[in-house]
Amino acid sequence: MKRRAVRAAWAGALAVFVLLSGCATGPSANPRDPFEPFNRSVSKFNDAVDDAVLKPVATAYVKVTPAVARTGVSNFFGNLGDAWSAVNSVLQLHGQDAAESAMRFSFNTVFGLGGLLDIAGEAGIPRHKEDFGRTLARWGVPTGPYLVLPLLGPSTVRDTAALPVDWQGNLISRVNPATDRNELYLLQTVSTRASLLRASALLDEAALDKYSFTRDIFLQVRGGRIGSGPDADTDQNPTQQNQNVPLFKWNFPSFPGLSR
Repeated sequence: MKRRAVRAAWAGALAVFVLLSGCATGPSANPRDPFEPFNRSVSKFNDAVDDAVLKPVATAYVKVTPAVARTGVSNFFGNLGDAWSAVNSVLQLHGQDAAESAMRFSFNTVFGLGGLLDIAGEAGIPRHKEDFGRTLARWGVPTGPYLVLPLLGPSTVRDTAALPVDWQGNLISRVNPATDRNELYLLQTVSTRASLLRASALLDEAALDKYSFTRDIFLQVRGGRIGSGPDADTDQNPTQQNQNVPLFKWNFPSFPGLSR
């Protein structure tokens, strides 16, 4: 109950920020990004936190941790994600995807040392990354405007509304005691940021406007059609199925679900 109260307060604060930011938008605002003044401010804040904390920690993690260990950590969290992907594939009525995600989770958990080894991947079982935001899209909920969340990074109104469900679906949220749970959240954050070090370096060098570039790529990825389900706000090729791999998104999974 305490965690739910914290999350409710967090969601309420975000709603207030969004409403306030709407007052600053004008008739020339990008229709996909009506909250741009607010989003740019939050992006600057996130970049400052990233430069001061996340990037240095992730860089040190890469330097001191052997590649095989980093791969194992990434595999472990990816395996946990497969369980939630299976649930969302069921909700999307994608039976084959659900079966393959469930098989991946079962095989890697049992034969891959709890997910440290990607046995299912070596066996050719594909990974289907799904979340509740994509499930909402499957049933016609539009993406909605672009929204940058404090610490969590790029999102959309639809995906932000889906976050509480995704947090509940994350198996890490079931870990006890709270200290172990928070350590896993922290490790997941560092591992995710470490995997994006090269991409972020290329982005810094290539993009004249980092904010616009990130926004456009993110909306292209998250705004695509989800499998066979219609997504009302996109005119992309209906045969195109994007993968849920948000580019340049720094995830802080410990922040919303932090336990004391």
